[in-house]
Amino acid sequence: MSDVLELVDVSVVREGRALLDKVSWSIAEGERWVILGPNGAGKTTLLNVASSYLFPTSGTVQILGEKLGGVDVFELRPRIGMASSALADKLSRRQTVLSTVLTAAYGMTAGWQESYEAVDEQRARAFLDRLGMNDLLDRRFGTLSEGERKRTQIARALMTDPELLLLDEPAAGLDLGGREDLVRRLGRLARDPYAPSMVMVTHHVEEIAPGFTHVLLIRGGRVLAAGPVEDTLTSAQLSRCFGLPLVVERQGDRWTARGLPLT
Repeated sequence: MSDVLELVDVSVVREGRALLDKVSWSIAEGERWVILGPNGAGKTTLLNVASSYLFPTSGTVQILGEKLGGVDVFELRPRIGMASSALADKLSRRQTVLSTVLTAAYGMTAGWQESYEAVDEQRARAFLDRLGMNDLLDRRFGTLSEGERKRTQIARALMTDPELLLLDEPAAGLDLGGREDLVRRLGRLARDPYAPSMVMVTHHVEEIAPGFTHVLLIRGGRVLAAGPVEDTLTSAQLSRCFGLPLVVERQGDRWTARGLPLT
């Protein structure tokens, strides 16, 4: 398998502070990764580098076989699907759910005077249906619940048939029902052999959907561990990552973590 993403000694420094500190990491085709770490660990910064929206201060980045800094990012970015709260803030609240997904075909955040072919609408409808949004196609994006918005964003990220799908905290702000519904749908996507390679940022092991194959633990801008989920996601590793004693348990194809009681 070829590398979809490769970072070698990547650092991102802002105002004298290293947001990422000599990070080396690679993703092979077909892998589904979770990035776990506490607030301020560098998770979103790492995802922004992987999406080509942030250039490193030092080190090298290869995305889909192209070296960052030596490729036209406007040609590269359509090959990368991205869903994040920052992108959601740029989407028009007045356009419909279907239009919100369709605009991704032109790399736009709102409709203007573009026209779409029937195949574009068919693809948008199919992705929305897969994410349980088929009954909300004509609803305005701004009237959706948080969970509905997250699912619309993921459908939008898939619209360009990306080779790499990046999800920044897709379950953030969801209640228990919304989280579990999203995890089920992400699990179905992760287990699809035709789905793109995936990276998901989260704070919670409970949000790791079945089908995700690898995990990267990051703290203070540095990678603590990276590898297959079943080998890497241990109590000792997670405790080190979050800075307090934690017990990790696996029940079937889901994970939980809890802190030890104070004595």
